[in-house]
Amino acid sequence: MLSAPLFMAGPVPIMPAVVVTWAIMVVLVIGAILLKRRLTAMPSKTQAAAELLVEAVDGQIRDVTGAPPGPYRAFIGTLFLFILIANWSSLIPGVTPPTATMETPAALAGLVFGSIIFFGVKGGGVGGFLRGFALPNPVMIPLNMLESITRGFSMFVRLFGNVMSGVFVIAIVGSLAALLVPIPLMVLELLTGAVQAYIFAILSMVFITSAVEKGTPQPDPENPTPENKES
Repeated sequence: MLSAPLFMAGPVPIMPAVVVTWAIMVVLVIGAILLKRRLTAMPSKTQAAAELLVEAVDGQIRDVTGAPPGPYRAFIGTLFLFILIANWSSLIPGVTPPTATMETPAALAGLVFGSIIFFGVKGGGVGGFLRGFALPNPVMIPLNMLESITRGFSMFVRLFGNVMSGVFVIAIVGSLAALLVPIPLMVLELLTGAVQAYIFAILSMVFITSAVEKGTPQPDPENPTPENKES
């Protein structure tokens, strides 16, 4: 979606989507700080809702990876919350959600691509991560590398396309129909925004898990380690 820059930071134009992104980041950071300072043994409604969200994220990470959620919770949880709020910002009059512009979904896909490398190297070392591209045999190296790039591109296109189309539909219906007619579409947009945030976060976790598993040495059943013998 084309829009005029709000102001210039030297030679760099600052677009509305960038300002909305900054606002969302500020809300998330300040909200997290305030919530952390007010944690109690007897949780308030806000703390209970936050704990429920953390438990839901942890549950999804366990279901996808089968591993403790600790190493992934911060990244996946923040990714989900940011995309969710960004998608829902379309319901604020005059606000274009950052995820309806090409730059934000592309940046998010870039973050996921970087996280795949980070967690893959962390799980199996540089050698293990690179060896993962040679599975199941070295002939697949070019295709595996291409796949790692196209995964991020597909996530970018999916998020950008779905959010942008929803914004267009609401804007068109709102301009042609009465005030109350777009309300069902806005409710649908809330659901669509939540689903898109969930899908993006889950796909990120799936791709990260794949990189970690490929880079981690697997036990050889013919030459079990002492730990495997004991089990």
